[in-house]
Parts: sequence; structure tokens; C-alpha cells
Amino acid sequence: MARMTAARAAVEVLKAEGVDTAFGVPGAAINPFYAALRESGEIDHVLARHVEGASHMAEGYTRTHAGNIGVCIGTSGPAGTDMITGLYSAAADSIPILCITGQAPRSRLHKEDFQAVDISSIAKPLAKLAVTVLEPAQVPWVFQRAFHEMRSGRPGPVLIDLPLDVQLSEIEFDPDTYQPLEAHKPAATRAQVEKTLDMLAASERPLIVAGGGIINADASTELVELAELLNVPVIPTLMGWGAIPDDHPLMAGMAGLQTAHRYGNATLLASDFVLGIGNRWANRHTGGLDTYTADRTFVHIDIEPTQIGRVFAPDYGITSDAGAALRLLLDAARERASTGALPERTGWVADCQHRKATLHRKTHFDNVPIKPQRVYEEMNRAFGPDVRYVSTIGLSQIAGAQFLHVYHPRHWINCGQAGPLGWTAPAALGVAKADPDATVVALSGDYDFQFMIEELAVGAQFNLPYLHVVVNNSYLGLIRQAQRQFDMDYNVQLSFDNLNAPELNSYGVDHIKVAEGLGCKAIRVHHPDEIQPAFDKARNLMDEYRIPVVVEVILERVTNIAMGTELDNVTEFEELATSAEHAPTAIATMGS
Repeated sequence: MARMTAARAAVEVLKAEGVDTAFGVPGAAINPFYAALRESGEIDHVLARHVEGASHMAEGYTRTHAGNIGVCIGTSGPAGTDMITGLYSAAADSIPILCITGQAPRSRLHKEDFQAVDISSIAKPLAKLAVTVLEPAQVPWVFQRAFHEMRSGRPGPVLIDLPLDVQLSEIEFDPDTYQPLEAHKPAATRAQVEKTLDMLAASERPLIVAGGGIINADASTELVELAELLNVPVIPTLMGWGAIPDDHPLMAGMAGLQTAHRYGNATLLASDFVLGIGNRWANRHTGGLDTYTADRTFVHIDIEPTQIGRVFAPDYGITSDAGAALRLLLDAARERASTGALPERTGWVADCQHRKATLHRKTHFDNVPIKPQRVYEEMNRAFGPDVRYVSTIGLSQIAGAQFLHVYHPRHWINCGQAGPLGWTAPAALGVAKADPDATVVALSGDYDFQFMIEELAVGAQFNLPYLHVVVNNSYLGLIRQAQRQFDMDYNVQLSFDNLNAPELNSYGVDHIKVAEGLGCKAIRVHHPDEIQPAFDKARNLMDEYRIPVVVEVILERVTNIAMGTELDNVTEFEELATSAEHAPTAIATMGS
């Protein structure tokens, strides 16, 4: 046994649980914990400019590699409340992050002390565990429980609040014999997967809807193998995008009201059976349930039992980790394949591939100011299949999901359900920290970019290079489009005459000067032919200086992006492609 402060014991648990990186902002009430970090010297720390930014950095870090758990640290009071958006974002997308806050001494908790707030009560609805530790000897075991909670069942965030005197108290703890608790994950039974395969065999036009649970379970290989064995097309959700490569013959496109492909919606509407794995039937994916469920049989597999039937009642439900279920399905399907008992479904697959090869939205516009579709066409040309995209919300994210292409799991890193503005930049920094050799490309509209623009300084200070594409129409574009139903354009214009940048022509904020003032490099583009050279220059600058580089593309002020109220009622505002001429080669020339 060794005698140490409770704060040092907490740091030892972090190390034993595999943590080597943390994001945060020091403060008086958390300084003992920071002292323990400094003494340990084995956990790298990235100093954020805003604690919400630190929480999103932790999210990006977690989402980049299977097994990662991002850690966010802040002091008492407002630091904890700043973390709430990060907790919400992580909880909504089943992302484990650990938030650690300082707190006033125990004797002052009931005296409305300076920066003393009951943060564990505030965080409880958003965390798998939120606790203020009142006994120093419990600190290492609360941290042990935290990691067990984050990894067991449906993943999610935890908040641990540490009063100042608890951190400073000495306790007995032996880090050499500490062992993490084994995570609990429910698994399907053989009988359940056999029934699932029987139901699938009875269908003529089946689909697999692949959700983010497959990404969380690191089971994308198993998904692709199962789809190939069964010869069943796959519709990934936005959180599951990348679980099957976009150019795979069985990748049938995304479905939904906004972040969807024309061919994905058409294929889902043509199906008669849907096997959902690790998904939650989010409303942006389903649209109206009468349309989504009509004339289709549903099997739903999810790690969280209360998700089964939450949105609509499936015909059959299974509580299981996505990876465990896929492995069992593979075993059972292989046995059936060995006896020739699997249907071929060549006609159905050919129909899906034909839709994928022909139902495209147009991207090749030469307009000045630039149409946003052209930006995504150029991004597809510029960045190879190993790029890691990061985005959160807005017309930029919706159009990005409609036009970009993703080929690997965890290469579309997106805040799916919460969608807080400002998430993109700090999350991209977390991704760059987790994978320093990757090409990380963030995508923002101008308002998302402005929300937490100060975090660019973190990338400059800590040499975290990534390329931030900012599509600037000087509007709250998604809200402007939504306001059409009220026949108004009210308080959504960001444009003004910037006296210091008249060349912006009323586009307002000079993002280039702001980015440069924060220690980064930035490029502005006005013409579509300038986009590709700007990307090339940005990558050279990233390689040379190891800092974030912003490429701002000045767009036309108003563009309506395809979306609708139902899967069969998506409004296509722009003309559609007459061929797959400007689709990525692997998709345009895909064989049947």
C-alpha cells in the first residue's frame, strides 16, 4: 500500500484505465488534481480556452479510436455548467467521456460559497453517473465505477465532482494491484438470431439499417461480412456512416429527411424488411412513422433494452451489443450458407445498385458566388478515402452528408442528436490529438465557426493541425430555410458592412484576420476554380507549421438544400444530375 492524496489516487486510476490525454482548464478548486497530474507526468494535458470546448475535445478524442475515453477537467461552479453541453452531446450519441470538476470544501457546500454549485444534481439527467465524492477513501473506487459505467451497456458520459478538501486528503491506495472492472455488455442468443434470419429469409427486399452502435462496438468488419454473406444492402444512419464503405456494392445510401441520398430514400421505401442494428430510429432518419413503417417488417437489435419500442414497436426486438449480435448472426448465416439455405436476392441488389448509380443531385456548378454543392464536389476530389471529417449541424452538415463520401468507420465524426453550434472546431482538435498523422477536415457554416472560434488558438499552441472548411453565406442558413414556412427571414442574417474589411462586400466577420490573430493560417476563396488550389495550399501549410488552417469559401447568400417532411416528400430545390458524371468514380462506375 502507498499513502497519497485522493487526487493522486484518482490520477493513478486514470493511468491504469488507459488514459494518457486530458483536456481542460485549471482553477483554484481543481488545483490539487492538477498538482497530481504534474507529479505523475504521464498524462498529457491540452489547455482549452473554454471548458465547453474542452468537453467537445474530449468527445472528438473518444470518437476517433475504439477504446478511447476522453477526459475533460475544470474547476468549480461555471466550469461544471460549461461542461453540460458536452455531457448532453456525449449522452445523446452514446459517447463515453469523463468530466472531472473541482468543488468547494465539504464544510461550505451548504453555504452558497463562491463558485459552489450542486453540479452533480445538474448533470444527473445527462450522465450515466454524476456524483460529488464526500469521502476521500472512496475516490479511487468512484473512478473505477465511472469507467465501468462508461464501458458497460449503452456507453455514455460520467461526471465526478471533487471537493477541494477531498482532493487534498491522504488515503491508502495501491495502484500496482488495481484492476479495471470488466464491462458488461448484453448479448443475443442463438435462438434469437435464428429467428431473425428466418424472418429475413421470408422477405423479398430486405435491408440492414446500420447505426452508431456498430461503430461503438468496433464491429464494422462483421457488418460488411454479414451483408456480403446474406447479399443484403445496407442503409447506414448518420451515426453509422462509414460502417460500410460508400463505394461498396451493398452500400445503398443513407435515408432520412435531411442527411440522406435520393437513392437511399428510394431503396428504403422499396424494401419490405428492415433489420436495425445499433440504431435508435432517430426522427431525422425516419421522418413520419406511418410512411417509414408502412408495409415493412422490422427487427430491432440494440444494447439498451429501453430503446426497443421507444420510437415504434418492432415486429421483433433483441437486446444485445451490436458486435455480439453480428458475430452470432455470422455464425448462424455461415451454417445456412453451407447448406445452400440462403436466398440469392440478385434482382433486389441490382435494383438498389441501379438507383445508386443514377439518382444523384447535381454538384457541378460554376456560379460566382459559389454554390455550396460545388464545395463538396471539390472536397471529394481533394481528400482521399482516409480523411477524417468532423461536423455538427446546419446546412453545411446536411449538405456534407448528402454529397461527401466516407469509406471507414470513425471517419465521419459528427454530433448527431444534440447538434450544438461551435462543436466542430474543438471536436476536430480532439480528433487531431487522437490521430496526429491523420488528415482531419472540419466542415462548418460561418455561425458554427464563430461560436467557439477561440479554440483555434489551442491548435496553434499545441500543434494540432487540421483543415477547417468554412462555407460562408453570412446567414443562419438552416434556420432561414426553416423560416420559409412562416414566410419570413427574421434575425437570421449575419451580414453587415465591416469597416475593417470592405472587400467582404457586407459578409461581416473577417474570419481570416480572426484566425490569423489566433495563431493559425487562413485562405479565402471566391471562385470555384480556386477551391482545389486552396486545399492544396492548406495541406502544405498544415505540414509546414503543424497548426489549423482555415479555408473560407464565400458562397451565394441563399441556397436551399434538399429536405422534406417525409421520406417520400423530400423537396429537391436544385436541378438534379442527368448522369453520375460528377459522382465519385467508385460509385458512378459501380458494377451490378
